[in-house]
Amino acid sequence: LALNPWDVVLCISGTIISCENAIVVVVIFYTPAFRAPMFLLIGSLATADLLAGLGLILHFAFVYFIPSEAVSLLTVGLLVTSFTASVSSLLTITIDRYLSLYNALTYYSERTVTRTYIMLILTWGASICYGLLPVMGWNCLKEPSTCSIVKPLTKNHLIILSVSFFTVFAVMLQLYVQICRIVCRHAHQIAVQRHFLASSHYVTTRKGIATLAVILGTFASCWLPFAVYGLLGDYSSPALYTYVTLLPATYNSMLNPIIYAFRNQEIQKVLWAVCCGCFSSTLPFRSRSPSDV
Repeated sequence: LALNPWDVVLCISGTIISCENAIVVVVIFYTPAFRAPMFLLIGSLATADLLAGLGLILHFAFVYFIPSEAVSLLTVGLLVTSFTASVSSLLTITIDRYLSLYNALTYYSERTVTRTYIMLILTWGASICYGLLPVMGWNCLKEPSTCSIVKPLTKNHLIILSVSFFTVFAVMLQLYVQICRIVCRHAHQIAVQRHFLASSHYVTTRKGIATLAVILGTFASCWLPFAVYGLLGDYSSPALYTYVTLLPATYNSMLNPIIYAFRNQEIQKVLWAVCCGCFSSTLPFRSRSPSDV
């Protein structure tokens, strides 16, 4: 096949995604202190994005060096599984943040740990099922007219994925609106109790709203174009539009480590310790709420 520049760009994106998220996975896996539910969810997100990056690399390698329908189905299945798990992990993190504020008094209990494992099982179980569909026969290799903008996924399969994205985004939006209300109410109560100035309360509230806007804005700007085009396009749509909308979607996996992991102070301490050559897996950490992550 003639080398497609868009495939090269996706492969480079996959390489960057893999390197970033591999750092997060290694740090969380090899640090016993990172066994709290919030770190498990961040680790799930990083694992999903790591698999997505590897999937982009493998897809490029197999398309140009080992062309095969069976291998193509496997790589597409891996990409569907990993990206679905990535989006679902963002939802679980949002749910965890909301519950940490809504049920602050009972958050640090065994129920939270059990709930976290249940969310992880559901997330990866549903993602793997989505990814296995093309491999198990729900593909358009025998009927090209049923193909979506992403071959060999069928149009109906991509519609389900797009609708799932809109559902996840709607739930995340609602939860973050509730989180913003709780944070603003808490900030106002603290300001009143401690006789802070109104300007201090305004700054805290504005900072919280800005953080939530960045999180939702990044998620929407990355995935919304591809989700909309997945509903509107079909097998006859220009491949250029698919690449133009798919590339920003991969950037979400590139930005997730920055937003959810590298901003965390505990993870920053471990990374600095590794860079300084004084890494210790038993470093003490201050327990923090997921809403701070």
